[in-house]
Amino acid sequence: MEISQRFGYDLKRTVDDIRPTYSFDISCQGTVPEAIIAFLDSRSYEDAVRNAVSLGGDSDTLACITGGIAEAFYGDIPTTIRAKAYECLTPDLSEITEAFCRKYIYGSRTNGCT
Repeated sequence: MEISQRFGYDLKRTVDDIRPTYSFDISCQGTVPEAIIAFLDSRSYEDAVRNAVSLGGDSDTLACITGGIAEAFYGDIPTTIRAKAYECLTPDLSEITEAFCRKYIYGSRTNGCT
């Protein structure tokens, strides 16, 4: 894989290989390869994010990176996951997110991210 060669990442491992020994690591070298592997070892958007969270450590960062890759590959985030995330937002954050999505992501195709 070009990414492995260019950045020196070992992407031949699986989530099951990583999980027993992974710990919190804020470095790119200790987070990005694991996030990519969580995606490579998945079958859907949700599976990818669950893989990332299951590694523990810096799981919010892992899940964000993995989720971004998974959305680009699998397509849109499932409606149930999107709706649950929106339930957690305060009204002001929801409004900001909707405005961002209308302007930069979906344009006139939809009312926003929800």
